[in-house]
Amino acid sequence: MEIGSKIRRLRIRLGLTQEELAARTELTKGFISQLERDITSPSIATLMDILETLGTNVSEFFNEKEQDEVTVYTAEDMFIKEDEQAGVSIRWLVTNAQKNALEPILITLSPGAESEHLNPHEGEEFGYVLSGSVQFVSGEQKHKLRRGDAFYARPAGEHYLMNTGKSEARVLYVSTPPSF
Repeated sequence: MEIGSKIRRLRIRLGLTQEELAARTELTKGFISQLERDITSPSIATLMDILETLGTNVSEFFNEKEQDEVTVYTAEDMFIKEDEQAGVSIRWLVTNAQKNALEPILITLSPGAESEHLNPHEGEEFGYVLSGSVQFVSGEQKHKLRRGDAFYARPAGEHYLMNTGKSEARVLYVSTPPSF
């Protein structure tokens, strides 16, 4: 971790100049400048003073997750698994989703095709039909869905999607925790 660049981001986010941060921490502007460029390192006491001035603490500062974490995935990043014989295609919209709390995928089903049959599990699932029509089968229940319809489930039994229409069906499917 580059301490200086992270301090710089916090300072800028608060709208402080290097002079203002230096004055509030009783340090020199030159020291703040060198610190932000990772030329020098602060003592623990100095770091704690700077962090207090910036409205944070050591624990939050060294937490590797940024509070406004945003990751963008392009079509080239996405992984596609196709089973032409079964008429099913799954596109993982977020790579490495297993490390996240939820897993968004795009399922494409040919007419008459079924998605993988999933066993009961902890968590929740959401689906939104982008095109075509499907049945969401959960245990003994079957729910017919058309374009624009959605489902939300806490699956207690075996569950899957089945294309009951005459054209290809596409469903945005989100599972938490990841199950695909």
